[in-house]
Amino acid sequence: MKKFLLFFLSLFIGIGLFIWIINFVGWQDIKNAFLVFTGWQGIVIFILTLLMMLIGNWKWKEILKGQEVKISFWELFKVYLAGFAVMFLAPILLWVGEIFRTYTLKEKEQISWSKALSSVIIDRILEWTANLVVIFLGLLFFLYKIGLPPKNLGIAFGGVLLLFVIAIFLFYFKTFKRESITKTFGRIFNGRLDKEPLQTEKEIFDFFKLEKKSMWRSFAISFLRAAVMYVRTWFLIMFLGKNISALSVLSILGFTYLAAMIPIPAALGSHEVIQIFSFNSLGLGVSTATAFTMIIRAAELLFALAGVVIFLRLGTIFLKNFIFKSIKKLVNRNNL
Repeated sequence: MKKFLLFFLSLFIGIGLFIWIINFVGWQDIKNAFLVFTGWQGIVIFILTLLMMLIGNWKWKEILKGQEVKISFWELFKVYLAGFAVMFLAPILLWVGEIFRTYTLKEKEQISWSKALSSVIIDRILEWTANLVVIFLGLLFFLYKIGLPPKNLGIAFGGVLLLFVIAIFLFYFKTFKRESITKTFGRIFNGRLDKEPLQTEKEIFDFFKLEKKSMWRSFAISFLRAAVMYVRTWFLIMFLGKNISALSVLSILGFTYLAAMIPIPAALGSHEVIQIFSFNSLGLGVSTATAFTMIIRAAELLFALAGVVIFLRLGTIFLKNFIFKSIKKLVNRNNL
């Protein structure tokens, strides 16, 4: 219940920010920017977004392959889209999308919980790593060219970025030293550790070995996905009638990743706020920033909606199986 209240709170905050931005920028200016985006240009953005999704699924498949698990690319893609839908539309529900992907692999593909969960965790870690590299390089250029951001914006987004950087650094430090993070948390909270979390951690340790080729291939695929997002960002800005340098595109992509770290559904409002600042600082105009974020959101929303359909379909199947299993157990117990 608490998570759903947080979801609606984050949604209302996002809607509030979005309405304020529309009133600040003016709908007519946004509409004029949107008019540039027609026909084949929309198809290009859609194809690049689809390519991002396919590469993301390819990365997950490569991770599973490194764990000696073989699954059809297209069957896995359905699960990937369903998980993406949850993360995109309800990011405040932390790890719900990841848990759904894990449970689906376990139920549909008969994969152990530890392998399934570790593959999802590895996938997210690799994605965050690539994102943070882009954010760091993009911010370096931005600060070099523009200077420091406004104090409030710097504190809000800088704090989020710092938390992610610390978390990723600790993860790699502990992982490559083979020091158990699970046991550390167990000691902190005086909790009793089950076998499953330790087995999941072992799967992660086994994947992150310097001599393991699948780890390096997965890293490469993560940065390939970031490269496709970079191309999409550049194309969209050009489609909106603006000339921009390669390093400025990197900054804007970095800000896109940074906004995505704020747990607001579809980055509604938060993406606009930060891109208005970055576009305006780079001389691209606030109306262009709003059109940019809305088009990006629309393209990704199409895949999120497809994921919702898959999520509901799989959820219905799992619910039926659960009910049948419960009834069967009850009948067997009564027969005894």
